[in-house]
Amino acid sequence: MNLRKTTILLVGAMVVLGACNAATPSGSGGAAGALDGALVQKKDIKIEVVTHGQAIDGFWGVVRNGVKAGAADMGVSVNYSAPDAESDMVKMSQLIDAAVAKKPTGLVVSIPNAEALSPSIKKAVEAGIPVVSMNSGSDVFRDLGIKAHVGQTEFQAGLGAGQRFKDAGVKNAVCFNQEVGNQALTLRCNGFFTGLGLADPSQGKVLTGQISDPAAMQATIEAALKSDTTIDGVLTLGPSVAVPALKALAATSSKAHLATFDLSADVLTAIKDGKMDFAIDQQQFLQGYLPIVILTNYAQTRNLPTGDGTGLIMTGPGFVTQADAADVIALAAKGLR
Repeated sequence: MNLRKTTILLVGAMVVLGACNAATPSGSGGAAGALDGALVQKKDIKIEVVTHGQAIDGFWGVVRNGVKAGAADMGVSVNYSAPDAESDMVKMSQLIDAAVAKKPTGLVVSIPNAEALSPSIKKAVEAGIPVVSMNSGSDVFRDLGIKAHVGQTEFQAGLGAGQRFKDAGVKNAVCFNQEVGNQALTLRCNGFFTGLGLADPSQGKVLTGQISDPAAMQATIEAALKSDTTIDGVLTLGPSVAVPALKALAATSSKAHLATFDLSADVLTAIKDGKMDFAIDQQQFLQGYLPIVILTNYAQTRNLPTGDGTGLIMTGPGFVTQADAADVIALAAKGLR
């Protein structure tokens, strides 16, 4: 997806979510929040954000940048928190509980494990705190009473990746899951294997590892490529795995097709240089940015976008290929893509 399309999407979202800008109300003070008739002024809006990914990770750093930009543009206060490990759902539940205890104007959460997090999320909803989910949780947010979800449908994104690999002639591919237990990642792999043509996606080969140990992830991929030389495709579910995968393919001289979810400067350079087929772009900057805009508008005016009619607001999937990778390299390096 090129820069022009991204700009159009962002501008379009702002038109929908902040339509009051089309005709400036009397007394409007912009970021100062002096909007005549608003239920609450922007200076009094406090939003809590709890995600399962730390901002030190390349992907989540872009999410946080989106959150910060949303807070600055809306003129509201935002606090961002995440557990030390993406798989630590106990800690994430505790962070959500702590956020709810602050009685914020709104709450933003990712939902990698609905079973583990739903009690804490339901506490927020029952307390009357408007909740918007983002990134993961597109399949469960409505059941939890969440106002809207900003992200992509993971199975369909994986399905698109599998279909592209199938069109490229891939017959035997593996999917690397760096966070077992995250339902969104399971859906990505299942969609991928379905797109490849497997009747039962659970029969697809899934490699696993820890995002905190890139050397071990590289070794796992190398071992798989050496033990089965018919592997001709590798899908990774994030840039932090894509780089070890690139190294593994180089170390084994494998000609397997490689693609990944999400963008980074390394991923985009690899695509530009022809070392990776494509990246699935869910535009995580918008996943951080748009919930802040949504909750600010909801707090002030009770305006709420409906997305596809159910509250699902799609930011992906888009597919970045060699044809347009160069356009977004500089933005990725700045933490904006």
